Amino acid sequence: MKESTWEDCIESNSSLSVSKDKAKVKSLMDTADARILFLKDNDIKDTNINFIFEGYYSSILELLHALVLSEGFKVNNHICLGYFLRDVLNRPDLFRIFDDCRYKRNSLIYYGKKMDFEVANSSIQKSFKIINEIKILLEKK
Repeated sequence: MKESTWEDCIESNSSLSVSKDKAKVKSLMDTADARILFLKDNDIKDTNINFIFEGYYSSILELLHALVLSEGFKVNNHICLGYFLRDVLNRPDLFRIFDDCRYKRNSLIYYGKKMDFEVANSSIQKSFKIINEIKILLEKK
């Protein structure tokens, strides 16, 4: 079954109900924060910008997993993380940003399609926006 909603993710067992785990949530957040600090210490150049974007995307994933775990879920794929944003949190704005980053990251990882500097830089800026918004959502938990 190809998921197109959060309900589909639940029905297909791509998203599972689990016990909330505050220690794991904190660990995921700490890992994301450490990665972000590491990435900010790097000068962005044409030769490394795609790798830096990948790093920010990984931080987004860690924060999203922390967010869903804080709500009592474990999600097994990236698309269902997006549906959580859109359908559960009612944040279609964040879903669109995340889905755009997910698509670009998949093109980079699975198809070897490197982004030019401007597109990658724009994607990094979008990553900052979603990271900050997810952190705000986590602070409310």
